[in-house]
Amino acid sequence: MSLKKEAISGSEVDEKLAALMTNSNAIRAIASAVEGTLGPKGLDTMLVDKFGDVVITNDGVTILTMMEANHPAARMLINIAKAQQEEIGDGTTTATVMAGALVSAGFEQVAKGVPVARVIEGLRVGLKRALEAMSEQARPVVGLGDPAVRQVALIAGRDHGDIADLVVRAAVLIGEDKFKDPTFKFSDTIVAEEGAENQVFMGVIINKERMNRQMPKELDRVKVLVIDDALEPEEIDDEALGTEAGFSRYLQLQTEFKENIDKIAGLGVGLVLADRGVDDAAEEILADSGIMVVQRVANKELRKASELTGARMIKRTGLKKAVDELEKYLGYADKVSSDEKLEQVWVMGGKGKPMATVLVGAATSEVVGERERIAKDAASSVQSAIKGGVVPGGGSMELAVAREVEKVREGIRGMAAYGVDCVVDALKRPMAQIVANAGFNPLEKLGDVIAAQVETGKHSLAVDCDSGQVADMYELGVVDPANVKIHALKAAGEVAEAILRIDTIIKKREEKDMHNKDIVSQ
Repeated sequence: MSLKKEAISGSEVDEKLAALMTNSNAIRAIASAVEGTLGPKGLDTMLVDKFGDVVITNDGVTILTMMEANHPAARMLINIAKAQQEEIGDGTTTATVMAGALVSAGFEQVAKGVPVARVIEGLRVGLKRALEAMSEQARPVVGLGDPAVRQVALIAGRDHGDIADLVVRAAVLIGEDKFKDPTFKFSDTIVAEEGAENQVFMGVIINKERMNRQMPKELDRVKVLVIDDALEPEEIDDEALGTEAGFSRYLQLQTEFKENIDKIAGLGVGLVLADRGVDDAAEEILADSGIMVVQRVANKELRKASELTGARMIKRTGLKKAVDELEKYLGYADKVSSDEKLEQVWVMGGKGKPMATVLVGAATSEVVGERERIAKDAASSVQSAIKGGVVPGGGSMELAVAREVEKVREGIRGMAAYGVDCVVDALKRPMAQIVANAGFNPLEKLGDVIAAQVETGKHSLAVDCDSGQVADMYELGVVDPANVKIHALKAAGEVAEAILRIDTIIKKREEKDMHNKDIVSQ
C-alpha cells in the first residue's frame, strides 16, 4: 500500500500546516489499513507482493510490517507498532488506531487555530490521567487457574478454543515463577507445523533432522552435549600449511580432534547438538557409537535445549579438557526422538529449567503462519495478564477512562483543554471501531454504553457484538491484559506528540553527495 499526499487547495489549509496535514493523512491511511480487523467481528486483510504471493491475516503487526509504506510519518507509526509487539507481544492494532485518532484530532484542533504547543500540553495532561485511570482499573490474576487466564488467551487467540487450551496448559506446566523472569518470553514456546497434532509437552523442538539414518531414531535417559561451535578440527590457513611446521601442526590438530571425538563417545553421550557443521569423520565415529548428532542448530533452539537439559554450552577448543571436567558440561534429557515427517528432533524432559513447547497443528501450509501468529498473540497476552492483571475488553475500559479524562478537562484553563479533548476522542475510538466492524451504528451504541455506565457505575459495560445489546464484559468473559492497553495508549501518545511537533519536512541530501562535496572542497 503506497501512501501519497492528498491533493488539497492552498486556500483550504494554511501553508504552515502543510507538514502536519501530510503527516496526518499518512497516519490516517495506516490506521485505516488495520482498523477493520479490530474486535471479534473484524475481518482479514490480504497482502499481495509483486510476485503474486498472498498473506491473509487479521494480525495488526503483520499487516503493518508487510505493507508498503513510503511516507516517513507512516514508518514512524509502524516502528511504534513494532516496539509494542516487541515489548508486550499484542495490542498493535489498538495502538495504531488510537495513534491515528490522536493525530487526526490534534490536526483538526490546530487547523481551527489552536497552537500546537497548547494541543501537546493538553495531550500530556490527558494521557497522564488516562494511564493512571487504566492502572487503577486493573484486576490481578489469581494464579494460573484463574478463569481470566483462559479468557485472555481466547480473546487474543481470536476465539480459537483449541489454541487457548494449548496455551493455558503450557502456562500451567511452566509454572507461575517462570513468568516472573524478565528474560522469559512465553510466545517463544510456540511452534506451528503443517500436518502436526496439537499438543503441549515439556521439552524443545529442534528444527533439524539427525545427520544420517544410521544414527538412533529414539533415545531414553541420555546425556546431552551442546557445542556452540563447529565440531570440526581447528583450521590452518593454506600458506601455513605449505610449511613443514604448519603441516606438522595440521597433523597434530587432526590427532587431537579424533581424541576429542573418542572422548565424547567414551563419556556415554547420547545426543550432540552443534551450532555449525560436523566433520565427516566425526559423524562416522559418533554414528558407530550410537550417538544422535544434529548440526547447524539455530542459536535460539540451542540455548533452549541447553536450558532444558542443564547442559553448559562449550566451544570445540573446550573439548580438550579432561574427562572429569567435560562431565560438568553435560546435560540430561528424559527422551529424544527424531520425527522424519516433520524433519525435527524433539528433546523432552531434563534436569535443567522447565521448558514447555506448544505445537500448533495446521491443515495446510497456507494457514501455518496465521495459526502461529494467533498462538503467539495468545501466549503474549497470557504473560501480560499474569504480570499486570486484566481489564474489561470491548473498549469498555477506554470509554470509562475517557469520562475520567473529561473531569480533568473541566479544571484546565486556556487552549490546552482542546488537547485533552483529543485524548477523550482517541479513547472512544476502540469501541466505536469494534461496534462498526460488528455492523452497528457506533454513535448510537456509544451513547447507550455511556448512559449505562453512568447509571450503573459499572466500568465494564460495552456492546455485545452478537446481539448489539449493552452487556457486562466481565460476565461475558471479554477481558484484556491491562499492560497491553496501557502500553498501547502510551505508544500512541508518543507517536502523536512526535508527529504534531513536526513543523517542516526537508529532504536530506544523500550521504554519498555530501561525501563527494567534502572531497571537492578539500
